[in-house]
Formats: sequence, structure tokens, C-alpha cells
Amino acid sequence: MNRALRAASMGVLLLSPVALTACSAGQVTQTATQDRDKTGGLAQVGDLTIRAVTLESPRGGTYDDGDDAELRMAIVNSGEDDDTLTGVEGEGFDEAEIRGGGATGASTGGSGGEIEIPADSTVYVGEDDATVTLTGLQDSLGTGQYLDLTLTFENAGDVDVRVTVANPEEAEERGDAFNFHEEEEGETSGQTARENESADSE
Repeated sequence: MNRALRAASMGVLLLSPVALTACSAGQVTQTATQDRDKTGGLAQVGDLTIRAVTLESPRGGTYDDGDDAELRMAIVNSGEDDDTLTGVEGEGFDEAEIRGGGATGASTGGSGGEIEIPADSTVYVGEDDATVTLTGLQDSLGTGQYLDLTLTFENAGDVDVRVTVANPEEAEERGDAFNFHEEEEGETSGQTARENESADSE
């Protein structure tokens, strides 16, 4: 009986770590609530979901100080009421020029152009008549770098979103790579010539 009891106890002890590991293999608390979008910034406020927020990839790979940058994003209105993007604010640029629905203006504090977001629809900013341009960048920005923006909607209110510079659609052309073999070949030819001269002199 004692042997059977000891065997049963050992079996429970051996299986316990497996059971504990299985319990912790689910969602990690720190990451379970994170909301990320693989193609750009993601945010939500009220009935609006803002997806794939990026700055258009700059020509040459980098925005210089003073350049303008086009904002690209999809705004999904899943509600029953229309809404309107009325402002874009943040640091690192002079102002945001908003164009859409016939309204044009510069947003530095809430006033300016507007983009209408009809109920049960998606508006793609950066396409058609809906555009947001960040003018007068105050620092150079390259791929993967970001700006923090606050978007203001007439009904839903304010929402913060981090906007990264998009990757180029096509790989940038690179210059000719340095050919190490040419130098080695040159050294070998010179060495051979010196050896031949030495042999002739002998």
C-alpha cells in the first residue's frame, strides 16, 4: 500500500508543472488589451474606428525639415449618425490642411477644413477628395519614425493616434556596391609582376 501511495504521489507531482504551464499558455494580460494594426496606427472613439494611419512614404526615403507630408487612413463609421473630421493637431509640423466635401482649411486649433464621415460607411483619407496634409515638418523623418496626432471629430470627440512614416512601395535603388575582389585582383597582379621582374633579374 505504501508503494502504491508513493507512486500516486509522484505521478501528481510530475503532472503539476504541465498543468500549470497549460493554464498560463493563454492570453498574457499585458498584451490581451493591446489593439494594434499591422499596416499602421489604429484608434477608436465612439462609433468611429481609424485604421492604417500612416504618413505617405517620402521620395528619397526621408522627409526633410520644411517638407509637407500626406496623411493616409481609413475612417470607419459603424454608427447610425454622420460625423465630421474637423481638426488634426500635434507637434512636429506647422499646421494640417484638411480638404474634403468642398471644405478646405488649415487646422491649427480646431478650425479649418472638414471631412464628412457618413453613417455606416468608410472614408479613405488620402484618396479622392479627402486629404489631410501636414505642412512644414519641423524635423527630418524617415521610414519607421512617427508623429503623435490628435484627431477631432464633431460628434465622437478627440482621439490620439501614433502615425508612422510608411515603408516605400518599391525598394530604393542603391549605388554600385564596392567590389573587394577588384582590389585583391589588383594586388595579385602587382605581386605577380614583381615576382616576374625578380626572376628576370636573376
